[in-house]
Amino acid sequence: LILRCRPLNQREKMTGFKQAVTVDEIRGTITVNKFETAQEPPKTFTFDTVFGPESKQLDVYNLTARPIVDSVLEGYNGTIFAYGQTGTGKTFTMEGVRAVPELRGIIPNSFAHIFGHIAKAEGDTRFLVRVSYLEIYNEEVRDLLGKDQMQRLEVKERPDIGVYIKDLTSYAANNADDMDRIMTVGHKNRSVGATNMNEHSSRSHAIFTVTIEYSEKGLDGNQHVRMGKLHLVDLAGSERQGKTGATGQRLKEATKINLSLSTLGNVISALVDGKSTHVPYRNSKLTRLLQDSLGGNSKTMMCANIGPADYNYDETISTLRYANRAKNIKNKARINEDPKDALLRQFQKEIEDLRKKLEEGEEISGSEGSGSEEMDEGDDEAGEPGEGRRRRKGRKKVSPDKMVEMQAKIEEERKALEAKLDMEEEERNKARAELEKREKDLIKAQQEHQLLLEKLSTLEKKVIVGGVDLLAKAEEQEKLLEESNNELEERRRRAEQLRKELEEKEQERLDIEEKYTSLQEEAQGKTKKLKKVWTMLMAAKSEVSKIILETAGIIAVIKTGLETFKATIGKWSLKCLEAELSRIYSINNHEEKKGACLC
Repeated sequence: LILRCRPLNQREKMTGFKQAVTVDEIRGTITVNKFETAQEPPKTFTFDTVFGPESKQLDVYNLTARPIVDSVLEGYNGTIFAYGQTGTGKTFTMEGVRAVPELRGIIPNSFAHIFGHIAKAEGDTRFLVRVSYLEIYNEEVRDLLGKDQMQRLEVKERPDIGVYIKDLTSYAANNADDMDRIMTVGHKNRSVGATNMNEHSSRSHAIFTVTIEYSEKGLDGNQHVRMGKLHLVDLAGSERQGKTGATGQRLKEATKINLSLSTLGNVISALVDGKSTHVPYRNSKLTRLLQDSLGGNSKTMMCANIGPADYNYDETISTLRYANRAKNIKNKARINEDPKDALLRQFQKEIEDLRKKLEEGEEISGSEGSGSEEMDEGDDEAGEPGEGRRRRKGRKKVSPDKMVEMQAKIEEERKALEAKLDMEEEERNKARAELEKREKDLIKAQQEHQLLLEKLSTLEKKVIVGGVDLLAKAEEQEKLLEESNNELEERRRRAEQLRKELEEKEQERLDIEEKYTSLQEEAQGKTKKLKKVWTMLMAAKSEVSKIILETAGIIAVIKTGLETFKATIGKWSLKCLEAELSRIYSINNHEEKKGACLC
């Protein structure tokens, strides 16, 4: 499963819509942003391969469709279909611009690829390539290559060949130009219409089928036929009436389109869900015809197309979820060897029979037809080719040499008849009538011989011999595809190298993140310890502050006491000093008085 996102178109740019989709082709991811709600995170989806707005048509073909076509050329069934909202580029992906080689889509590129393979095949390999083109319009199957496109065709099923369309026209193609011309005829008959979202909106699902049969000699010495069918499907887009502005017939078409796409979604869900016992293939013509492509005998590639504008956010998410489910479907493809409905062996047998008839000079039966290029599928009952054809009895075989001899003999007898003048008139008329009868028989034999040659030539044109030269146009396109494929391989090699480098860088980033995480965890542990120590420090500081305050109070009391003490001591010392001085003074006075007395 792949996903492709187109660029913003002119109308979206003029309206001012933003690009909501980001494509990472290296990682294979699609990221969708919802700008209306800033809180909603972007949604990311991963697929096998993704293509951005700048992707090229040739790259899309070589990377996705080429492996499917290669498988079909080996005898497998293959299906390629595009799904998505209306106006997302499904038809451009499948068909493209056929007049410009670089812009051709998957379908025309597959033409050049198929006949390029035939041109490179061995000379003893025989190929038969035939195509059919149908559409499913309002749940009616129509033949886009038939004479009456309005005729409804029936979907039938047979145990030996599976689901098929009764009376569906198919044409043999001898080169890529034939296929392109047939497709152009069918494309003109497709149902298209204008809506608000797409000027050339497909109003039907279209299936272009290429059946490739080839025969080659096996190890047992016998010729073995392998047949691969390539279904190239262009689905109509899912749409909302509010956005497309569909009314009347367009609304009816949209209802049928959405109904069949809804059934396709239910089939995918049932196939992905292992518990489902019933898969609703029969609920729509589309799923019935794609029954082998979804969970059956086919290699299938689905291209989901989305638009980048934020205006289509809901539809884009819906398509991505749809595709995300579809990628889980498991098919069981097998090679179709010697299938019952192969025409190549029948044509080869008819060619051998015609060559024998020409050698033996046998006339052609009227029931063998005129060798038209047109064929009807699905009606042939199982049995030997050419069964029921009867040879006319009593007819002589006339070889080419015998015809020349008869012509000469008739001329000789005519001259002899004219020379016999004495012959009776009645005998002359009788002889002349006999000659005329023989001449008519000869002319009829010559006409039948020419008819056999024409039929042989027509059948031989249908059967393509391996190794034949391609037309210049197809050869040029095949060369362009090869060059693009080589360039793509080189880009893939560089992308792989870049991816490895990116993975290494990613691993380095993860290692750094891991180390950073370890350091962060260590830092967080130490931060916790630091916080704990800090808390203890703050508690200690608080305690110290309290002690300091308490100490300051005690010191203040001590200081006050000391000052009081000092004051008290000072007063006491002064009194003592005064007393001492008073005592000394008294003693001195006493001594003086005593001395005076002595005198």
